[in-house]
Amino acid sequence: MLSPSAPVCPGQKALMRHVRSRGQLSCISFPGHEEEFLRNTVGAAPCILVLGQDCAARYQLLNCLLGERLLPLCLEAGEACKGVQGSVCKRRKLCFTHGRQTRLSLALPGQYELVHQLAANCGRWDTVPREDLEIHEECEDPAHRLAELEITLHHPLLQEAKVMVVPCQSVQPIEEALADCTRTVIPILLYAINQDTLGTDHVAELRKVKEMLSFPICFIRIPDPMPAASPEPGRRGEREKERDREKSALFKQLLSLGFLSNPVGNCSCGAPTQTSAPGAKPLSLLVEAFERLHRLLVPFTRQVLQNQQVEAANLLNGVHCRCLDIFINQAFDMQRDLQITPRRLEYTREKEGELFTSLMAIANRKQEEMKEMIVETLGSMKEQLLEDAANLEFTDIIVTTNGDPVTSKEIKSCIHQIQELIVVRLNQAVANKLISSVDYLRESFVGTLERCLNSLEKSHMDSSVHNITSNHLKQLLNAAYHVEVTFHSGSSVSRLFWEQIKQIIHRITFVNPPAVSPEWKRKVAQDAIESLSAAKLARSICSQFRTRLNSSHEAFAASLRQLEEGHTGRLERTEDLWLRVRKDHAPRLARLSLESRSLRDVLLHGKPKLGRELGRGQYGVVYLCDSWGGHFPCALKSVVPPDDKHWNDLALEFHYTRSLPKHERLVDLHGSVIDHTYGGGSSIAVLLIMERLHRDLYTGLKAGLSLRERLQIALDVVEGIRFLHGQGLLHRDIKLKNVLLDKQNRAKITDLGFCKPEAMMSGSIVGTPIHMAPELFTGKYDNSVDVYAFGILFWYLCTGSVKLPEAFEKCSSKDQLWNNVKKGARPERLPTFDEECWQLMEACWNGDPSLRPLLGIVEPSLQSIMVRLCNRGSEQKSSSLDDSN
Repeated sequence: MLSPSAPVCPGQKALMRHVRSRGQLSCISFPGHEEEFLRNTVGAAPCILVLGQDCAARYQLLNCLLGERLLPLCLEAGEACKGVQGSVCKRRKLCFTHGRQTRLSLALPGQYELVHQLAANCGRWDTVPREDLEIHEECEDPAHRLAELEITLHHPLLQEAKVMVVPCQSVQPIEEALADCTRTVIPILLYAINQDTLGTDHVAELRKVKEMLSFPICFIRIPDPMPAASPEPGRRGEREKERDREKSALFKQLLSLGFLSNPVGNCSCGAPTQTSAPGAKPLSLLVEAFERLHRLLVPFTRQVLQNQQVEAANLLNGVHCRCLDIFINQAFDMQRDLQITPRRLEYTREKEGELFTSLMAIANRKQEEMKEMIVETLGSMKEQLLEDAANLEFTDIIVTTNGDPVTSKEIKSCIHQIQELIVVRLNQAVANKLISSVDYLRESFVGTLERCLNSLEKSHMDSSVHNITSNHLKQLLNAAYHVEVTFHSGSSVSRLFWEQIKQIIHRITFVNPPAVSPEWKRKVAQDAIESLSAAKLARSICSQFRTRLNSSHEAFAASLRQLEEGHTGRLERTEDLWLRVRKDHAPRLARLSLESRSLRDVLLHGKPKLGRELGRGQYGVVYLCDSWGGHFPCALKSVVPPDDKHWNDLALEFHYTRSLPKHERLVDLHGSVIDHTYGGGSSIAVLLIMERLHRDLYTGLKAGLSLRERLQIALDVVEGIRFLHGQGLLHRDIKLKNVLLDKQNRAKITDLGFCKPEAMMSGSIVGTPIHMAPELFTGKYDNSVDVYAFGILFWYLCTGSVKLPEAFEKCSSKDQLWNNVKKGARPERLPTFDEECWQLMEACWNGDPSLRPLLGIVEPSLQSIMVRLCNRGSEQKSSSLDDSN
């Protein structure tokens, strides 16, 4: 009765294990509930699970499903089955499986068979003996009470799905029964009703079922097993009306309780009247016309199984897409790191060099200024210094009031204190004036260097060596340039000035111990001040400043080389990983994504039917497809990938195309199907089902298009390319046959076979020769290659024909063509070309990618050209009509 369920994706278990176990994918994992759902779905078989109001209803439904009276209906005289509400019925769980020989046994589910003598095995039987179905009161063995009765039959239904009948509530609560019965299976829930309405206990039981399982339920109204004699013809209509009222009451009750959905979608028997939308969740239904059970149960079962498989395929595809997006984003990050880090290092080297050069120039320039400033400072404060020295009160020295001579040691101490007074005052005055001369360098050089160093330190520093190097670099920067440049109080330059003054002053000596008087103190101060050489002091300070700058500069350069070496090793590893992401990880995940998405599409919409052939390309054949998945008409591109590389390229194309938001200037991709029987089973093809348009641009130009139509097509193509670039993608194969036209001759871009993000490009040479930019042959290029290709396409649009440019037509081979293009060969200018159009072409196909215009500039230029030329054409047409009149 049931058709086999749709096949599960070949190797789906292996795919799941692959994503979980591969070391390089360790950063990605399934959420626990998703993994459990997938494992259960992949390993699950369909199982019909029979529930019902009581044993009589369940048994009668089972007999109907199998087409024979296998189970007793408990309707002989004096028997009753109280079901949910009573404790009399103690019928065990039943499990019907397929086998060549009819056989009964007791077994613990999933464990072992019990040694027990069954009545059915003692002789022939048509109906399973009641004593084998029931659990006797005197039975005290818990294993025997929990055992299920396994019934093996040679029946076609059981070849496709086993059937389980839940035990009575008194034997096992419904929650436990459902947990046992639904483990590792996809349940098809049937609920038998043999009463006019559901009782309170039945409603509670059903609520528990809905809480535990998210599957729809097929409610089946069981007819009276012992119908009365046929009513008289005159009374037949009343009986039918009565039965209709009964159906309506049950239907309304189920609907009000939320067990059935919108009544608009169900007929009088409770079955859906209209096909659900593709992918829609199957709904519970009520079958009141029992004779229609077989006809309605088959589509219900198919919907349940299909929905489960679609959910699993969707979930698996979601995991594949998330993983793939992670890899693509990582590729962007790695590409940026590979490009930015060397520039940061070079920038740091240049800025530090500029800072060093500037500071050295300041040191040289400031020497004379320093000398003049010292002389000026000494002159302005000399008298005050002498006065302060004369009035100086010495510490730790006792001087008599009459100024008698003291010991030589005390005299030296007095001289030292006078010198200290002069040094302190001079240091404060001179050092503070030096601050403003170099303070402006702090933010312009040091601040920028600090920020650059911080960014280098954060560039994925995996090794402790890198951190030490970066920290050392910053310490050197602070020591060499922060303190030395800004001359904060207490800085080494201030101390240097202090030391220079002391060295000069301390050379003053006295032979005979003098009398310590104010005059003597003034004389000592006078000698100390006069002994200072402003020129020598300034020259010494600047010389030592230059020496320290040189030392810091050399240490900085050495640390920067160490940091660069560390980054070089890291960048080599990053580039290797980037290559593996582009060549290995991302393509394999893209292929898994293509397979899981194709599984979903074929489950929902089936395999598309190939119509007449529309065209052939290098990698596939395009067919007409009348309709698929609610879309019509469609174009179907069949691709037979010859090797893994083509499989991966096709899978990545599909991922990028499917990930794009819909855009009116891009051909819409409806879905994909992997056909394992393509070409009579000789090969495996990927069928890409896409939007069907009227013709391609090549055919349109051959048939003839007006100037307005051609300019509008150019605008449409630019709009489509701009959208792709805005999504981070390069098309890399813009040409006449990859631009399709609708019936209004509006253009859409198709065939994203070479379309990739810049970070995922491996430098391979791809495209159509006459549309390929020169830099494509170097392997290093960006999205300006699409601007170049548009320039060539625009040449064709301006000519209005498909004839090759002379420069290309003369080439006898692709190699000769490429060589000529690299040397500067371009299409020729025709007499009919408008000057502005020609300038736009030339700009687009410029040999220097950096000089090609951005498409945001090309588009308004095209719009102004279109307005001007079309208005001029209208005026000329109007003028010619006037002349003819």
